[in-house]
Amino acid sequence: MTNASKAGTVGLGDLTVNRMGFGAMRITGEGIWGPPRDHDEAIAVLRRAVELGVTFIDTANSYGPHVSEDLIAEALYPYPDDLVIATKAGQLRPGPGQWVPNGRPEHLIEECEGSLRRLRLEQIPLFQFHRPDPAVPIAESVGALVQLQEQGKIRHIGLSNVTEDQVREALTVAPIVSIQNRYNLVDRTSESLVDLCEQEELVFIPWGPIREMGDGPVTELARRYEVTPQQVALAWLLRRSPTMLLIPGTSSVAHLEENIAAVDVPLTDADVATLTNASAA
Repeated sequence: MTNASKAGTVGLGDLTVNRMGFGAMRITGEGIWGPPRDHDEAIAVLRRAVELGVTFIDTANSYGPHVSEDLIAEALYPYPDDLVIATKAGQLRPGPGQWVPNGRPEHLIEECEGSLRRLRLEQIPLFQFHRPDPAVPIAESVGALVQLQEQGKIRHIGLSNVTEDQVREALTVAPIVSIQNRYNLVDRTSESLVDLCEQEELVFIPWGPIREMGDGPVTELARRYEVTPQQVALAWLLRRSPTMLLIPGTSSVAHLEENIAAVDVPLTDADVATLTNASAA
């Protein structure tokens, strides 16, 4: 069985993690609401991820809500020394499949306190602002994270679902180490942010990495290398930028192992160019 360490490493501030991580949204119930249908499988997925070399797990207080964080602590506490857990705040979950932004500073502070309790941490390694709130200036929301950082409750600050202008504004308020936006072979809306992360030495964390893949070249390469199209898509992301940190999520141990095996797909420079040009067309 392969190991996530084959993807290489990336630096999150003063922390170093393997570039193949795990996203813990799908271990919750349907609609990212309530407990998982199979509790034991969810626990097994988390433990297997760590066994396979995952050193970065991404979650959010809104996944469940709170369910994902509770499961992570149940499965993995006390945590391995090299494991970095990232969580997020800034979205409310009023019901299954519903997302409502809330960037009020007092809300972000309250949610950070809750995440600390649920994850059984004294300090959250990476705390991400989940989504800018149109009713609250982003500088105010990020300012709350700076306050938490000064209090030692969070180590590093990240942003999610942001535009380039919002990133640049946030950087005037606080040191940012990561950007998490939707990005995959087909959805290249955040292309400029991937480039910005390279320029500013930030980490780019693509969510929805295999939700859309298209067909044509990705299918042909999957057939050539005897892997799945999803594995080809993940391998392309690893090659797209050295700042890329992947967090494919799943509620299945078998699917987890398949995702991590993408580190072994031997894409050539020509393969990468073909996929890049096809998806950008």
